[in-house]
Amino acid sequence: MNKTRGYAAAAVKAPLGPFSFERRAPRPHDVSISIKFCGVCHSDIHQARDEWGGSIFPMVPGHEIAGIVTAVGAEVTKFKVGDRAGVGCLVDSCRTCAQCHEGLEQYCASGAVWTYNSRDRDGTPTMGGYSDQIVADENFVLRLPERLPLDATAPLLCAGITLYSPLAHWHAGPGKKVAIVGLGGLGHMGVKLAHALGAEVTVLSHSMKKHDDGLRLGADHFYSTSDAATFTKLAGAFDLIVNTVSAPLDWNALVSLLRVDGSMVVVGIPEGQVALGALGLVHGRRSIAGSAIGGIAETQQMLDFCGEHNVTADIELIPIQKINEAYERVVKSDVRYRFVIDLASLGAE
Repeated sequence: MNKTRGYAAAAVKAPLGPFSFERRAPRPHDVSISIKFCGVCHSDIHQARDEWGGSIFPMVPGHEIAGIVTAVGAEVTKFKVGDRAGVGCLVDSCRTCAQCHEGLEQYCASGAVWTYNSRDRDGTPTMGGYSDQIVADENFVLRLPERLPLDATAPLLCAGITLYSPLAHWHAGPGKKVAIVGLGGLGHMGVKLAHALGAEVTVLSHSMKKHDDGLRLGADHFYSTSDAATFTKLAGAFDLIVNTVSAPLDWNALVSLLRVDGSMVVVGIPEGQVALGALGLVHGRRSIAGSAIGGIAETQQMLDFCGEHNVTADIELIPIQKINEAYERVVKSDVRYRFVIDLASLGAE
């Protein structure tokens, strides 16, 4: 076993604090990674505060992990010591169901094993990236592009793939008009990726405060959803809308912005039920869909694409001692656009 240092939530809504625990000794197909940076995802907050239910405590959050390989199992073929490597939201799946065979491990029929707040196949609770090391099966470890900085690459492991997957699946690219709803940790990655894919990109935000940022990130247009004129002007304008917002929104109004055969894909999860009428879907053969992250192969494809196009997250680097303050700022949308923990700060404990 490997003694590991990190930060954990001891109970529901408890502040995160120093925590020591054991990682398994590497198995034949395992890769040990010294974690250098870990992004802070809003889902970390939801789960640490048990807002989705079923949280396991103590909990070490974190699923945007970037680091360096320090050891490999005897049968590992994909990595060697010294490689740059990452771990995203998944650390295992059944590997036998139809979805796993199709590279859709995130939709595993038996249930994927998540990087934290989950249980490994032997029942051991998984612990995430707010820690100094992680051990994972090589089949769930990602190669990180050499040309990209590790700190700004870390958020690609969740925020990046969460947006890349629907953009790729719904064929965002040249000739397509894509709207990104919300310009936060997810939305800013959606703008960068849709732009890199060659689409015409519009940001739909609740206000115009981030207008200049939106254009800097690659948007061609920027509109406020608080302005009723937006929905008149943009009626039937988009091939694809990716909705990153978890706060209550009028989905019917957003659907009205789709072209015939257009789709709105939901990646932000509202806490309650959302009212949606059939009329807007029927009149235009429009679709509404949801999307989670991506499978391992698609996540690697996304990382390689980002390496080729120099796409990373806009980050604010913090020491782990500031994590509770960072959580409060995320809830208030006071970050542009992703907090990333520098795990070297654990040495200051």
